[in-house]
Amino acid sequence: MTDSRSTAWDAYSRSKPQRRQANAKGETTWFNWTQYPDHGPGADVLGLRPGDRVLDLGCGSGGNAAHLATLGMKAVGVDLSARQLDKARERWPGVDGLELHEGDALVHLGGASTVFDSVYSVFGAAWFTDPGLLLPVVHDRLRSGGVFAFSQRPPVEGCYGCQASYIPRGADEDPAVVKRWDFEPDAWVLLLKEHGYVDVSASVVDPPPGSRRTGTLLVRAVREVR
Repeated sequence: MTDSRSTAWDAYSRSKPQRRQANAKGETTWFNWTQYPDHGPGADVLGLRPGDRVLDLGCGSGGNAAHLATLGMKAVGVDLSARQLDKARERWPGVDGLELHEGDALVHLGGASTVFDSVYSVFGAAWFTDPGLLLPVVHDRLRSGGVFAFSQRPPVEGCYGCQASYIPRGADEDPAVVKRWDFEPDAWVLLLKEHGYVDVSASVVDPPPGSRRTGTLLVRAVREVR
C-alpha cells in the first residue's frame, strides 16, 4: 500500500527547485538550519568530526547530508519521497560517504544496527513524527554523548501538539495532508529531558534583517555520557 505521506512529499518536491550551485560565500556545499538562504548557524551545531556517522531524518534533496559527507563524515539520509531522493542523486552524484534510503524515519531507525554520532532533522521527520515515538528510538541509536538536533518553524501561539499541514497538489486535486507536531521551546526541553536527553536547549533563531518576521525553532540535545 502506498504511504499517503510519500505522495504528499512527492507533491511538495515538485514545488521546490534544486539547491543553488553555490551560496553567497561561493561554497558549493553548505549546511542550513533555517528557511532562509545564507542565514543562521552551520554544521558545528552537531559537534562532528571526520569519520563520524550522522543520520539525516527527512533529508529531502540531500544538500545538508552531502555537505557533511564532503567534510569527511559518513552521512546517511532517509526520506519518504522518491522524488526528493531522485533530486538528491541528480544534484550530488558520486559524493563519497553519502548514503540515501527511501522510507519512514521510525522504520529506518528501528531496523538500523548502526550507532550514530549525531542524528538531525531540518524541517524534516522530527517535525512530522510523533515525538513520543521518535525521541526514544533516536536516543537508542545515538552513541554516548551524541547529539540530536532539529529545526522547524516555531508554533503558532495557542496551536500546540499535533497539527495538520496542507500541501498543494494539482489544480483539480485536494491538497495532501500530513501531521506535524508543534511545541514552544520550553515544552521541547521538557519532552527531551523526559526521554533521557541532557544538555537540552531550544530557542528561536531570529529571521534575517528585512520584512520577514518568522524565525526558526532550533532544538539541540545530547544522549547522556555513560
